[in-house]
Amino acid sequence: MTGLTQLEFRDLHLPCTIGHYPAGTLAPDLHLLDLALTISAEHVLVYADDMAGVFDYDPLLEQITQIAAAQHYVTQEYLLTRIVRACAAFPQITALDARLHKSPVLGGSAGVRMILGAEDLAMLRATLRKRT
Repeated sequence: MTGLTQLEFRDLHLPCTIGHYPAGTLAPDLHLLDLALTISAEHVLVYADDMAGVFDYDPLLEQITQIAAAQHYVTQEYLLTRIVRACAAFPQITALDARLHKSPVLGGSAGVRMILGAEDLAMLRATLRKRT
């Protein structure tokens, strides 16, 4: 089967701190991740109610939680980069759309989004292999 499907995660609360704020200013304390992972339809259109044929995303979510809690981040961009690299380690993921946003910021939220298609993700994987 060649169809594609997406696993979607919305408003995942990340245990992290991001940025530096002067004393007396309101620092964003809510950091949320939206993640859409494109995978082959064969991992969703299954014929048995068991984990054998599906993409088990629990290890990825655990890794993302560990990455978020690992350190204080100066930028959202670096944290999002580390999350996207973690996603790239799973060959079942063929494309992704990741958005990290923090709140409160002027009564709303502020964030960064990264969208990688199949070719982009393949290039990222090649770059990561060269570094190891």
